[in-house]
Amino acid sequence: MVTRILLLAALLLCLPLQALTQLTATVDKNPALRGESITLEVQADTRAAADAFNFRVLEQDFTVMVPSVSQSTRIINGNASQSTSWKVVLLPKRSGDFTIPAFSLQGLSTKPIQLQVLDATQAAAGAGASSKSRELFLQSRIDQPQLYVQQLSYYQVTIYFDGELQRGSLSEPQLDGADIQQVGQDSEGTELVNGIRYRTITRRYAITPQRSGNFTIAPPTFSGEMIDRDNARYNYFARTKTVVQQAEAIDITVSPVPEDFPGNWLVAGLVTLNEEWSPDITTLKQGEPVTRTITLSAVDVAENQLPELTQGFPEGLRLYQEQPQAKSAERNGRLVAQKIFTTAVIANKSGELELPEVQLPWWNSQTNQLAMATLPARTLTVEAAANQPVNEITVQPLPDVNLTPAEPDNSNWRWNHISSILLALWLVTLLSAWWLWQRRPASQPAVTTASRVTFNSTKLKQVCQRNDAAQAKAELLRFAHQQLDQRCSSLSEIAALPGFAGLKPELEQLNAALYANSDSSWQGADFWQKWLQHQPSAANSKQASTLSPLYPT
Repeated sequence: MVTRILLLAALLLCLPLQALTQLTATVDKNPALRGESITLEVQADTRAAADAFNFRVLEQDFTVMVPSVSQSTRIINGNASQSTSWKVVLLPKRSGDFTIPAFSLQGLSTKPIQLQVLDATQAAAGAGASSKSRELFLQSRIDQPQLYVQQLSYYQVTIYFDGELQRGSLSEPQLDGADIQQVGQDSEGTELVNGIRYRTITRRYAITPQRSGNFTIAPPTFSGEMIDRDNARYNYFARTKTVVQQAEAIDITVSPVPEDFPGNWLVAGLVTLNEEWSPDITTLKQGEPVTRTITLSAVDVAENQLPELTQGFPEGLRLYQEQPQAKSAERNGRLVAQKIFTTAVIANKSGELELPEVQLPWWNSQTNQLAMATLPARTLTVEAAANQPVNEITVQPLPDVNLTPAEPDNSNWRWNHISSILLALWLVTLLSAWWLWQRRPASQPAVTTASRVTFNSTKLKQVCQRNDAAQAKAELLRFAHQQLDQRCSSLSEIAALPGFAGLKPELEQLNAALYANSDSSWQGADFWQKWLQHQPSAANSKQASTLSPLYPT
């Protein structure tokens, strides 16, 4: 048996190449629907190279998938025939009339193909489309096509299929200069479309553009395997067929940040501020710590978009602030982000303290108006530290006693000797104390350990090399907090610090790059060089790095 197979293979290799006599090109559907895949097949009645044709000429009007090439040889009554087939899947980028050009090989050319691609409305009106139901198609939509910079919007793509779907994969939508992340898990269901019950798979994405302008969201593409229903009618062991479909492209408009917006830009569906005290009291005691926790919550916002808070504590308080903690979660198909600010507060003096109102401006994406999240001002009463209890002694009156004066002792020996002994003991005690004080070991100076972590400029250098403006801002705020003991919430506050005048232009450029209305990018390498030159002046303005004791003595 093996010998026969080897002989047959040798015979096939020895067959001469036949001359090309026929070259054809066909499509599997015409007209087609936008988002529906079209299979272009080119056949030649000879053996040819796999790269004989360049299908990239079609990329102006179609998304061109990787071609598949198959070759076959048939021997009938000693007559051998060979053929080569090229199949490539095309996804129309828009509706309209297109011409698939002719392809040439060995002096022969295919005929050009006039292809019509209809959109969904034309298909519903029956403009020449086939009445046969589609086995699989995709639909996409976005909640808000009119957005602001850094405004999150939800993009949804749904796969409709009528048949047995064996396997498949769905690519992500693409948008230049935007953050895209999947929200939640895929949901399955059914939906009635044009009288046909389709099974559905829906996936949601959160898209956050970072630049203003007009953009087009490149739609996701589905590629999978389905049971071939036509083949299954005649064959119990049905074969599968490849299906490739693409959703519709969506155009969006991104507006820049309003020029009159106060503070750091934040656009959301809802923003709230909540305050808690532990223990929950309205009266403080001097020297005793309490914890103030403020929770900033925002809907339709990623956790890295939440800004810092300016709490404005008055004088008379010692503060120990923790690093804010941010987190996010999905609730009912929407993103909810939270940022928690925790501060330990110790009152230094008694009296009344006025905590000012905390305000955070934000842009309401639902009403398209400026809004303000606030914590009301509150007055705290600080009680003085309790004094140590004093033991009171009650003096009882002495009874009247008729005392007869005693006769004076004629001898002074008892008084003189007792006084001398007491004086001698007192002098011995003083000499012993002086001798012990002279022989005491030399005291070692107390070693003070800085309670703050020394600033590591390596992280700042790395983010500058990546031109990551957002991370550079975070590192600079951390530098001001840890090294300068300044609780700055923006780059403008850092620029206003003493000794930072030389870096003010670079800080303004970084701040402008974070909320730029153009496509210009921030150059971190230039900022890093300026930072290295500025470090001596920044070090001169560095404050003491040790904290006061939590419980002062």
